[in-house]
Amino acid sequence: MVSKTFEANHESLPAAMAFLEEQMDKMNIDMKKQMQISIAVEELFVNIAHYSYSESGGEVELQIDENAQLIIALIDSGAPFNPLERKDPDINAPIEEREIGGLGIYMAKQNADKIEYEYKDGKNIVRIYKKIRDE
Repeated sequence: MVSKTFEANHESLPAAMAFLEEQMDKMNIDMKKQMQISIAVEELFVNIAHYSYSESGGEVELQIDENAQLIIALIDSGAPFNPLERKDPDINAPIEEREIGGLGIYMAKQNADKIEYEYKDGKNIVRIYKKIRDE
């Protein structure tokens, strides 16, 4: 497993994504799966940066574990929030009738095989699972 911690803000997103992409390249993950994983991680990272901390800010740890499936954990010490409890947006509704928000979490769910959430020891832990090898 590899791990790196970033400030939980929009300015840190490019560095976090570069770290993720570097690790996926080392694992020889095909480009389609890399794109799906990147979308899921980016959307959840932005969600943490937007909502997890007050103005004082905080950090998000990105953990990457790989075998037949890639497991990416985003860990923060911000306010407890389970993104999986948010209702999926009605993507078939006209834009003017849609509620604001929730599309990023929906996109993350669509691009992962599974997403889990737990709140443990004062930390939000969101795990993204994506099968990367056929066994």
